[in-house]
Amino acid sequence: MTITLSILGADVSSLQHAENLGAKYYDEKGAQGDSLKILKDHGVNYIRLRVWVNPANGYNSKDKVVQFASRVKARGMKLLIDFHYSDTWADPDHQTKPTAWAGHSFSQLQTDVYDHTYEVCNSLKSQGTMPDMVQIGNEINPGMLWPDGHTSNWGNLAALLKQGYDAVKACSPLTQVMLHIANAGDGAGAREWFDNAMSRGVQWEVTGLSYYSYWHGPMSAMANTIKELKSRYGAPVVIVETAYPFTLSENDDEENVINSSGQLTSGYPATPQGQASNFKDVLSAARAGGAIGVFYWEPTWTAVRGNNWDPTNPSSGDQWENQALFDYSSKALPALSEFRP
Repeated sequence: MTITLSILGADVSSLQHAENLGAKYYDEKGAQGDSLKILKDHGVNYIRLRVWVNPANGYNSKDKVVQFASRVKARGMKLLIDFHYSDTWADPDHQTKPTAWAGHSFSQLQTDVYDHTYEVCNSLKSQGTMPDMVQIGNEINPGMLWPDGHTSNWGNLAALLKQGYDAVKACSPLTQVMLHIANAGDGAGAREWFDNAMSRGVQWEVTGLSYYSYWHGPMSAMANTIKELKSRYGAPVVIVETAYPFTLSENDDEENVINSSGQLTSGYPATPQGQASNFKDVLSAARAGGAIGVFYWEPTWTAVRGNNWDPTNPSSGDQWENQALFDYSSKALPALSEFRP
């Protein structure tokens, strides 16, 4: 039996920077409006924001995230904070320590994780914008804070994850803690990862997975992974990242991540309707597997000069604008309506 998705989420981590640089957003009729209101009007009820330790351009530092959280909560939306434990992108290919922590011993790294997690959480709590959910690490299939927290030393990784968990609970006992890995299509790999975490006493309340159909295989495999993990660990499962292109054309000088027909998923052309169909089917597969929610990754990351893929390079462009849910005129695309229950 399928279940209703209680979490209809959007990761809009780039939005604050885009709007500060002048980005505007429009609904399907072309009426300009507040970006969060447009998302909420289409069914989005949960916002995800990444936090970096000391990013080169200031986004998404603790202060920037705390500032933007006020807007999220003012809209009556829930908040997921995504800790990268880095000054830049953390994912299966990159888990670089923050520069300020680079020379620290493993003992000090544990303290760093606890203190940083607590500080961000407590800053949000102090202004009345408590996070509803926190994820300890981002797509940490190979661990985090390399090399110390690499999965080649699961004992170390488990110790770091425990520090993050304990910090969240010390700040806010009711905030749910998520562990997040990529590749929802790899059920065996997901099972191995979470078995390792559980066997070492790591705690979590929500299992998070990324699913991009052009990288992670059939939606049926994603649904099966959700079903198995939910049954095996007893924690609800969320697809915390997904996206699909509405075009293969570029809107800036940066080559997009998905830029050729050979990268696409069969049956889903890179058109507005193809994007909508892909997202609709991801939502359906997630429901079929028993997930409680799905987040679309960066639906508002349109091409705005200065809102860069590489925060250390002000001239770099955006590699994701063709997977946003707003077109190259910043007008809402059909896929945005798929959020509506």
